[in-house]
Amino acid sequence: MSWALRWRRRFAPLRIVVLLLLLIALLTGSGGGVGSSASAGAAKTVTLAVLHFSVIKGTTWSGAHHRAAQRIAQKYPNVKYVYREEVGPDLTIPYAEELIRQGANIVVGNAEFMGLPLKDIADKYPNVYFASVVASDVTTKRNFIRFFPRQYQALYLEGLIAGALTRTGNIGIVSAFPNIQVLRRTAGFYLGVQDAAKTLGKRVNVYVKYVGDWYKPAEEREFATTLVSQYKVDVITQQTDSGSPLDVAQERKIWFVGKDMDVVGFYGWSSTDTVGVSFDTRWEVLYDRMVKDFVAGNQNPRTLLYLGMKDTMTLADGTVEPAVDIMNNMKVGADAISPKARPLIPASILKLVTQRRAQMLKGQWDPFFEHAFVSNGTGLALKDTPIPPKGTVVKKAREMPSDTWLLGKFNFDLQGMTILK
Repeated sequence: MSWALRWRRRFAPLRIVVLLLLLIALLTGSGGGVGSSASAGAAKTVTLAVLHFSVIKGTTWSGAHHRAAQRIAQKYPNVKYVYREEVGPDLTIPYAEELIRQGANIVVGNAEFMGLPLKDIADKYPNVYFASVVASDVTTKRNFIRFFPRQYQALYLEGLIAGALTRTGNIGIVSAFPNIQVLRRTAGFYLGVQDAAKTLGKRVNVYVKYVGDWYKPAEEREFATTLVSQYKVDVITQQTDSGSPLDVAQERKIWFVGKDMDVVGFYGWSSTDTVGVSFDTRWEVLYDRMVKDFVAGNQNPRTLLYLGMKDTMTLADGTVEPAVDIMNNMKVGADAISPKARPLIPASILKLVTQRRAQMLKGQWDPFFEHAFVSNGTGLALKDTPIPPKGTVVKKAREMPSDTWLLGKFNFDLQGMTILK
């Protein structure tokens, strides 16, 4: 046997290993080419800047956005979170441009009234994503994203629970002012209340009283007290931002149903002796979509994000969470119902809450598809959309409205609600 042949046989395994290593390098991109740019994209540095319209501490709305951005930064090592608080519309652009100069490449306004000005500078910064919460305006641009969670799905489940809990047959809502976001969310809650009433064969009244703005603690307290004393409500909820309605519920020893965040679990506000259930908004599920599109280098990201219970993300600790869910004292689903409230709720409602939640998590059922929308004749007249007359069937049962209609045209109360002056 020649020396050359003996050498080839002796080192054949080594040659195979070398060839395999070269092949792996080509496939993973460590040797250059397409894989190289993909690897670089995965490590792309992102600075997520959130402009909060209010202070963060002690608020459910900005508090939930703050928690969301923190969770995104915890999950992705290449994402940095920066923010400004108490940003009015006059400060939106100055703060946004300041943060862009400091490296921000995703800039979010967490309320529509102060987030909309971002669209005016979107063309000036084509490589930056801008985003704003939707209240009623659904304007988008190539790099101006609008977003909102389908909170009405969790509110429907809350309505089932509230409808079962009331003994007087009267439920009160301390609300901000008529606007599409409020009307849509209240509709979800009301449909749940009415389904509970139908299941249990009882009548339940829902009273709504507007205070005129999102945050008016004194008026919220006064109106909550009026609902309890004059209208005999024994379950109260809110579409406002102060803790006054919760305070009244605790003092009057009636049930409170919360919004936007699990206030017992995250803030230690009151206890499950008063809070029958809340819903928790996970804005991070929506932020996650923006970050993924940006890191992928998508020049045409999804510009209208309306995500619900079937849309999830996995947190840094491995928890899989939907965009919105009922939650109370860090528990979710039917387990979120107060231990004190649970024995008061008939088994048929507990079963229905569990069933509907499971269906919505799978995307198999939606209260806004299932039910007809019949106008109460009250609401908010829009420039091109008057309030439908009372009794008008605006949407038939088992039809799903478009996202743009739900976000921008849902301008009426559902028939049967009592709107107090």
